[in-house]
Amino acid sequence: MDFSDRFIVKPGTTVDLDRIDSSFKHGHESEAEAAAELEKDKARLHELQGLLYAENARSLLVCLQGMDTAGKDGTISHIFGAMNPQGCRVTSFKSPSAEELSHDFLWRVHRATPAKGEVEIFNRSHYEDVLVVRVHKLVSQAVWSERYDQINAFEGELAAEGTHVLKFFLHISKQEQLKRFKARLDEPAKRWKISETDYAERKHWDDYIEAYDDALSRCSTKHAPWFVIPGDHKWFRNLAIARILVEQLERLGMHYPKPTVDLDRIRKEYHEAKNG
Repeated sequence: MDFSDRFIVKPGTTVDLDRIDSSFKHGHESEAEAAAELEKDKARLHELQGLLYAENARSLLVCLQGMDTAGKDGTISHIFGAMNPQGCRVTSFKSPSAEELSHDFLWRVHRATPAKGEVEIFNRSHYEDVLVVRVHKLVSQAVWSERYDQINAFEGELAAEGTHVLKFFLHISKQEQLKRFKARLDEPAKRWKISETDYAERKHWDDYIEAYDDALSRCSTKHAPWFVIPGDHKWFRNLAIARILVEQLERLGMHYPKPTVDLDRIRKEYHEAKNG
């Protein structure tokens, strides 16, 4: 079984994150064991991104979601750093501005979707509008409960226009989150990430898990699947996401475009110039 099939949320199934092992390693015992596989996948990912860019017929949108400290920034650094920055962009979605709030909730998201040939990574995404707004009651249930269908329709439109949508939930345990909060306190290079809301949000852990259960269950579709990635081991998280990206991009059957020039004439001119 490949990684895609192992970690995908099959459309129509119900997710219960409390029953999914966030420390699962899929038979890998150590970071050292997985390192060579990861480097191979990153090299292949670099090739596939180049093919996507050259073909210029479709795009890739990757959505990363997870609780605080789940590893969204680390995923971007360790995996997408393998890509050519010419065709890869990251957008982070924070609290909406006054202008963004004056539009529909998908307005700011649609503006950030990738053009043909591009890879776009969402660090948090449109799913915040069925997560944080639900947990903190920023809108009524009547409003957020309709957004699942609106999101599915939005992602369906993207897919119809050639955008391949892949969504990853980085699944960590509550205990692992606490360890990572402590690491932020202990390591000077991570202290800048500390927020006043870090520990306050832990009080809402169960509410967030319930909200994620619903989002993952209701919005994993054939054209825009969710993958639940065990994230307690950062090295396995990176390997799993890189492998799934490779598997999914290879399934697209991409091809380099045919040359638009007369290659025989170009070769002749080259040899004439060389022997000149």
